Amino acid sequence: MSVNNHREELSVHKERALLVSVELPSRPWLGDNPLDELRGLVTTAGAKIVGELTQRRDNVVPSTYIGKGKVDELIALVQASDAEVIIFDNDLSPAQVRSLEKATETKVIDRSELILDIFATRARTAESRLQVELAQLEYSLPRLRKMWSHLSRYKGGIGLRGPGETQLEEDRRLVGLKIRDLKERLVHVQVRREREVASRREEHTVSLVGYTNAGKSTLMNALTGADVLAENKLFSTLDTRTRQWRLSDWGKVLLSDTVGFIRDLPHHLVASFKATLEEARQAKLLLHVVDASSPFAEEQIQAVLSVLRELNCDTKPTLLVLNKVDRVADLSLIQVLEKHHPRSVAVSARGGKGLDELRDAVIEMLMADFAHVAIEVSAANGKVLSYLAAHADVHRQEFHGNRILMHCYLPRHLVRHIQEPDVTIRELER
Repeated sequence: MSVNNHREELSVHKERALLVSVELPSRPWLGDNPLDELRGLVTTAGAKIVGELTQRRDNVVPSTYIGKGKVDELIALVQASDAEVIIFDNDLSPAQVRSLEKATETKVIDRSELILDIFATRARTAESRLQVELAQLEYSLPRLRKMWSHLSRYKGGIGLRGPGETQLEEDRRLVGLKIRDLKERLVHVQVRREREVASRREEHTVSLVGYTNAGKSTLMNALTGADVLAENKLFSTLDTRTRQWRLSDWGKVLLSDTVGFIRDLPHHLVASFKATLEEARQAKLLLHVVDASSPFAEEQIQAVLSVLRELNCDTKPTLLVLNKVDRVADLSLIQVLEKHHPRSVAVSARGGKGLDELRDAVIEMLMADFAHVAIEVSAANGKVLSYLAAHADVHRQEFHGNRILMHCYLPRHLVRHIQEPDVTIRELER
């Protein structure tokens, strides 16, 4: 049962929306157009923008977030534009939402709630629907206002009701039960996902990560010939897709496309989507795709790195892919990014520019994890010979009686898998 189906208060689809953004010292605006990203989010959610309001403050007003004068201005804008929902680009406390709704007599949602709503409309698989529903419930639990009657099927259990209990207390307990149920179901999803990823541990795995709408799906299509959905919309991909990428003169890798990140991505979403992001957590190499044509490319890079740190992926080998270079009028901007991030390559996924250089860079980084070894094995040991034929790049063989000496490149993490008693392994210089 999806929260999005039952809690209409969460959806902003086709509503008339008034946008608000507050700049704080701890959260500065990006560029000269502070509402640019919020407009993209609201448009993706399906609302119609009818007005905008911004304010710079040194600190927030505890009760209403914005100052009294701005609250009065907001009330006037709501009346003038006939707005149905006020959407903040900041995260608000439950008390601030209630105060603003009381003052404006209009529904108020914050940035996290907006992103959760978008994820709910984008979820396609049973797994992503579970993840989004859990994130929504955990976000909404402290904001309950007697709107959870659809959970009444949990009523009636022994000990569920006590004398004098209020409806709100009961609702909170019902939501708590639902959260526990979803977490238990997602544990099974996580275990299954880890098992699936572990089964590919001997493969060369590369994962695409990046800011939402950076062009990851388009790049996957260009590299693998796949036909995955690639829309010019925020969060068009929620479910991980994996395809084979054949690197000429080297072999194949498994390339995975993951959910896009964004600045201030709600913590509940990151926690809920850890199963989906398992591909990135276990990948041998990350391709961090950046929209090089964005004036906020550097800020978006830092936002992605922040999420990777939360996933404990920030120390993983990473290659920065500066995408959409065909849209960059001033190439010096690319040079600045390359100077700040030496381990990078510039491409145009849509136009095909730089894809050969990207392939070469990926091979070089994957090879850095290879050992140059001499392996001596009995000619009768078909198990080891078959294993090397499947996983090693053998460049020389010598036959000495019933023994074979093989000079080859082999992924370091696979060397320890060769434990046969009649095998000797010696690492060579490259």
